[in-house]
Amino acid sequence: MPEPHHPYSPGAGVEDGPLAGLVVLSLEQAVAAPFATRQLADLGARVIKIERPGTGDLARGYDRTVRGMSSHFVWLNRGKESVQLDVRSPEGNRRLHELVDRADVLVQNLAPGAADRLGIGHTVLAARHPRLITCDISGYGSTGEYRDRKAYDLLVQSEAGLLAITGTPETPSKVGLSIADICAGMYAYSGILTALLERTRTGRGTRLEISMLEALGEWMGYAEYFTRYGGTPPARTGADHATIAPYGPFPTRDGRIVMLGLQNAHEWTAFCELVLRRPALSADARFAGNADRVRHRAELDALVRETTLALTEAELLGRLDEARIAHARQRTVREFGEHVQLRARGRWAAFDSPVGELSGLIPPVTVHGRTPDRLRPVPALGEHTRTVLAWLDEPPTALPEDPRHVH
Repeated sequence: MPEPHHPYSPGAGVEDGPLAGLVVLSLEQAVAAPFATRQLADLGARVIKIERPGTGDLARGYDRTVRGMSSHFVWLNRGKESVQLDVRSPEGNRRLHELVDRADVLVQNLAPGAADRLGIGHTVLAARHPRLITCDISGYGSTGEYRDRKAYDLLVQSEAGLLAITGTPETPSKVGLSIADICAGMYAYSGILTALLERTRTGRGTRLEISMLEALGEWMGYAEYFTRYGGTPPARTGADHATIAPYGPFPTRDGRIVMLGLQNAHEWTAFCELVLRRPALSADARFAGNADRVRHRAELDALVRETTLALTEAELLGRLDEARIAHARQRTVREFGEHVQLRARGRWAAFDSPVGELSGLIPPVTVHGRTPDRLRPVPALGEHTRTVLAWLDEPPTALPEDPRHVH
């Protein structure tokens, strides 16, 4: 039978996006699940975010840096509809199930076992809603001895071995962003898109499960292969590259830092001739190949610094451009926000929020002809509770039969 149609509520967002008309219900907190669903919202999906009455998503309280709002929350929750619902109360749970009845996708990163206790575990829902796509995000997965452990980003970075290869030789360091949450959210997002594509062929939904440890583990692939088959892990080298030289930060006379990256023999020769202006160095046996340069990194870096410290940033960049050597300025976060390349490509757009108009980066996948002039707003806590619950009380309309499959 045809599924009920989920009409897109007026003013909810981008009605002509590729996911317009799709209803995503999310019981989400913090970073991983909100990151996945915000990207679905960027594509036009209607994302209904269930929040605890009174407090909402815990990310709302992380800081007050965006005119009183949390920077994490503003980043992760554009374009969603916020519904306050006590899902453990009889009435709230009934309303939750009514929302599930109208959803195409259900995303949750609740504590282990919480979805089953609420009656929205996949086993129960699969029989009632065969077209529903469910996506469960957790720290360590639904089985195994770690299944009930709390998983915060730093802890998963540590369990995945990322801290062991990040930082200086003296000090292991975490990545400065919530990288475990972000990569789990990315796999949830791509997994949901894959499941939607499969549903157009089969007419059936899918259960997706993403663990932060397994998601970050995929990104640790090079380091794990290097360690397993090479016998030793990649060294912690600060901002240098563990296996390529010269590759990393070098200071200039005027106190700036320039990042260099050389990848092959031709670049090494050009670097010696045009940047260092010591062409004979390219034939020095200590630096003949990349492995040799890595082995003699301390000597090489000292030689390179002799040159960079004699030049201003502008002079060094000019030589690097002439030699066609990959390089970058070491920018601050503020300088990144003012980056000339982002401005030239029109990557900033305004959006509304409970604290007024803000500005943010548009989604990084450019669909030509569809670059948004304005981004979707950030919701206040419970801003859409009344309108969403009123929508539930409207009778659903039928979708036309999809000729590609039989329901």
